[in-house]
Amino acid sequence: MPDAAVKRFFASPNFAVAGASQDTSKFGYIVLEWYHTHSLPVQPLNPKTPSIKIPPDSPTAATLTTLPSPSSLPHPSETSLSIITPPPVTLKLLKEAKEAGISAVWLQPGSFDAEGLEYAQKEFEAGVGGPGMCVLVHGEEGLRMAGKEGKKGVL
Repeated sequence: MPDAAVKRFFASPNFAVAGASQDTSKFGYIVLEWYHTHSLPVQPLNPKTPSIKIPPDSPTAATLTTLPSPSSLPHPSETSLSIITPPPVTLKLLKEAKEAGISAVWLQPGSFDAEGLEYAQKEFEAGVGGPGMCVLVHGEEGLRMAGKEGKKGVL
């Protein structure tokens, strides 16, 4: 695991998930929920969905308003971006994120091809990605490295 990049990614005060989904069986929901249950400020990005409820069927669900893209984030330079989109979409998102001022990205497994991974690792201060590099697997350790451990909440 690239410790410096992971630590830098989790050092951000804000997080966003590109490819966020209301479908609880998709990783776009599972990763968004992971940030939410760890009490991290998270912004879902999805140009086709106005909001996402976590958990979806609970009367006390949190409703998170989605934004369409990285360029619509209120504080992109203070936001780390998790990407859970198909590789052809990912490269476009990476370029938009770079232009918006985002400095840390995490490419979830299945979201990138060689070109996307190379772009992320070359163009961002922290470009996390590669075989097996998943927020769900390495996130707890990343939070500890960034001094944010012990903040897991209850939905």
